[in-house]
Amino acid sequence: MIEDLYDVKDRVAVVTGSSRGIGKQCALAFAEAGAKLVLNYVSNKQAAEITAEEIEGLGSEAIVVQADVKDFEACQSLGEEAVKKYGKIDFLVNNAGINRDITFSRMSQEEWQEVIDTNLGALFNMSKACVPHMRDAGFGSIVSISSIIGETGNIGQSNYAATKSGMYGFTRSLARELAKDNIRVNTVSPGFVETDMLHSVPADLLAGIKTEIPLGRFGYPDEVALAVLYLCSTAGSWITGTNLSINGGHNML
Repeated sequence: MIEDLYDVKDRVAVVTGSSRGIGKQCALAFAEAGAKLVLNYVSNKQAAEITAEEIEGLGSEAIVVQADVKDFEACQSLGEEAVKKYGKIDFLVNNAGINRDITFSRMSQEEWQEVIDTNLGALFNMSKACVPHMRDAGFGSIVSISSIIGETGNIGQSNYAATKSGMYGFTRSLARELAKDNIRVNTVSPGFVETDMLHSVPADLLAGIKTEIPLGRFGYPDEVALAVLYLCSTAGSWITGTNLSINGGHNML
């Protein structure tokens, strides 16, 4: 049956930054398909707990773990808590990220480094925490949320673009290394999606961006989440080392 290809029942998914936006929708999509969740947050515990309640309402279960993904030891602890609770880690979704948008001439070293450590450093930290358990099981899938900005670049986002573009090189290298262990590694690159980050952009700029999107609208978090679920599911079992662009055709320009 086709629906069986998307079944992840009793699998365990770790989703970073899963208290809101794309991360939350990824967690809900996995839960609806039967997976158990490890939810991560940095400061908004209440939002993460609300997500956990929604997951329970879908008939699955979740634990909530506080960890700053740019902290290596905190990520190790997150992985240990996941295995202590569920005995394994099947999927890792690297979603947590930040932006500190400012033109390069005005960008401070701190504004550069914080974005690098959070968006790109987290891939190293979380992979180090989860990959050993995947290797032990001979199974795993890692999906990192990149961005159309990693493909195109953007004024005022040299730090953000560097991290999102860097994800591709990291992903392809890790995919080559881990293929022998039956661990697949991919990226998903959304365009402009209806999240809190997008809503912080001035309305006139948003209007201009929308005119550049061939499909004429912004994306929705659940559209990205379903792509992530696909890459982790049996349906995506022959896909590794690749990037899936989801942007309404925006990157064709």
